[in-house]
Amino acid sequence: MPWMFLAIAIVGEVVATSALKASHGFTRWNYGGLAIVGYAVAFYFLAIVLKTIPVGVAYAIWAGAGVALVTLIGVFLFGQRLDFFGYLGIALIVCGVLVLQLLSSAAGH
Repeated sequence: MPWMFLAIAIVGEVVATSALKASHGFTRWNYGGLAIVGYAVAFYFLAIVLKTIPVGVAYAIWAGAGVALVTLIGVFLFGQRLDFFGYLGIALIVCGVLVLQLLSSAAGH
């Protein structure tokens, strides 16, 4: 169950950050409100996760997955561009998250 809660926290953070970009500095309040709700969901579920998953592991997965997903949303929804090293960096983040999740005993599975 904690891993599902971590996934919810990641989705909340990704939705919130994307909405924050779309809010144009809170001049579009519907997106600004979505950002506030998304961050509340993200932090609530992250707090629950931290009861059972070590803080370093949970935060690394939460932040790494969030960075990778928000970057991809930026590329596909907001037309942002990445060069080779940008994609390489995202791939390395994803690899790090996978190593923590699948191979590390620190993940507490």
